[in-house]
Amino acid sequence: MEDRIRNVMAAVFDLPPDKISDDSSPHQIAAWDSMKHLNLVLALEEEFDIRFEEAEIPSLVNFKIIAATIRAYVE
Repeated sequence: MEDRIRNVMAAVFDLPPDKISDDSSPHQIAAWDSMKHLNLVLALEEEFDIRFEEAEIPSLVNFKIIAATIRAYVE
């Protein structure tokens, strides 16, 4: 699952997957702006066939949080 998240994030932010780490966040990724955040959310929803709650979307701000949130949906 983490590789899938890493690949989605890499595609959205136009980075190699090995540049996505547990600490990847808007502070480490210059391309992570509000529009890219929405693109990331949509891409993750499509990849995992889930729909995030509206209140969760602003908190999806780093790889660890994203992975934990998705894990709650798919496990």
